[in-house]
Amino acid sequence: MSYIFEIAVDPDYIHDRDHLRRQIEKRAGRSFADFAVRRRSVDARSRHPKFMLQVELLEEAPDASMIASSILSQFEPVKGEKRIAVIGAGPAGYFAALELIRCGVKPIVCERGRDVLARRKSLKLIQQDGVVDPDSNYCYGEGGAGAYSDGKLYTRSVKRGNVGEILDIFVAHGAVPDIKIDAHPHIGSNRLPRIIERMRETIIGCGGIIRFGARVEDILIENGAAVGVRLQDREKIEADGVILACGHSARGIFRMLCEKKIRIEAKPFAVGVRVEHPQHMIDEMQYHSNKRHPNLPAANYRLSCQINGRGVYSFCMCPGGFIVPTATEPGEIVLNGMSLAGRDAPFANAGMVAEIREEDLAPYGEEGPLAAMAFQADIETRAFDASGEKSQRAPAQRMTDFVEGRVSSTLQKTSYIPGVHSYPLDRLLPASVTEALKGAFTEFGRRKRDYYTEDALLLAVETRTSSPVRIPRIEVTMMHPQVRELYPCGEGAGYAGGIVSAAMDGVRVAGAAAESFGPKD
Repeated sequence: MSYIFEIAVDPDYIHDRDHLRRQIEKRAGRSFADFAVRRRSVDARSRHPKFMLQVELLEEAPDASMIASSILSQFEPVKGEKRIAVIGAGPAGYFAALELIRCGVKPIVCERGRDVLARRKSLKLIQQDGVVDPDSNYCYGEGGAGAYSDGKLYTRSVKRGNVGEILDIFVAHGAVPDIKIDAHPHIGSNRLPRIIERMRETIIGCGGIIRFGARVEDILIENGAAVGVRLQDREKIEADGVILACGHSARGIFRMLCEKKIRIEAKPFAVGVRVEHPQHMIDEMQYHSNKRHPNLPAANYRLSCQINGRGVYSFCMCPGGFIVPTATEPGEIVLNGMSLAGRDAPFANAGMVAEIREEDLAPYGEEGPLAAMAFQADIETRAFDASGEKSQRAPAQRMTDFVEGRVSSTLQKTSYIPGVHSYPLDRLLPASVTEALKGAFTEFGRRKRDYYTEDALLLAVETRTSSPVRIPRIEVTMMHPQVRELYPCGEGAGYAGGIVSAAMDGVRVAGAAAESFGPKD
């Protein structure tokens, strides 16, 4: 019988395994061969933060290499003749491909962007020169939008799939085992690319096909069923089905579906700004001390409230991170956050966004399922035009100036490499969003000491919090209700909100697609 309990550990001793063993022995009152930490979090409610560890006593020491080997052994060369085209090489697409292989179906992954390492050239172009590659950027390319956005693996969608299985696959491909125990695990944008490369090697090694620079222009349909895709060069790829894992910024795919009269729906989402504080201020705010213990992680936060009945919440918080330009087309500014594994940069940033309602979309010139997408695009274009110089320099304002209605005469340093310029952000955002954000910053300042400060910088705009559309599907079969063998999947289809939830959705959808073919060959 397993014996699991929780202990509190002073940060001084979190890496001292002998000390941990003595503390566990004292608590357990019995001998044991070894112990494993099953969960690790930080309790910072008092002035002396502690680590909270959930530990399990073991009768023998685990062999991590055997566990990884066991996971990888599930992926064997595909022998069957069935094949499914997968649109997108993000977490939904790659985990769908891995699950197809496990089910004996050959995946053909079509990704419009470059491979994960080659993407860095595109990222350098937009960071340093303001040049947007519309096929390869922070959103498009192998690994999807999450590859260069910290690699956060936290999800609350625990009922949608097996989170542990997803994390095991990451570890088997090179992620540190700590992601399986941390309450808010992350990999880091410097480590995630190599892990993604190894997943690609597994897929190809088992007979899967991965095509980069393969922008899908059309889904081929015969007799009411998806039978493949057509690429931008007119090449056709025939398949027995299509998994649509295109990501939240796949505007070309959304337009194509509308033109083909394949049903999609406008979906609720949120827009706002990126908020950047010096990291030491967030550490002081959360850890109640002007000096963070070296063993404590860079502090983060999650905030939410209701202002005039409208939800406002923090999104994609990046402690010790950077703000990056994530436009997917020339002539727009879109922001997101990222951090490296160490999370040791001097700034903390987070999206702070307000929910958008149907009535907010009316003034933006489009009705129907693409109305929310048009709303996004309008704000992003106006943010780009605000500088008057056609660059990726972002409009910015001190938090206190934004709330109190003043133009910022000076702006503090920022992690955002393209730079910033002073601009009244209420000219970019709808009045309803502006008022909600102003009320939220004031409210959060009451809750958290030093959160509301002139040293916090707001950068605009944060608009790609989630897909602006949902592509409907029948939950039993996972197929689109109009088109057989078309499987909407992941964040772009409106069924996920991050790396792990997208990966779990990819596994679910791929399993349903493979099941439609009958038993494994």
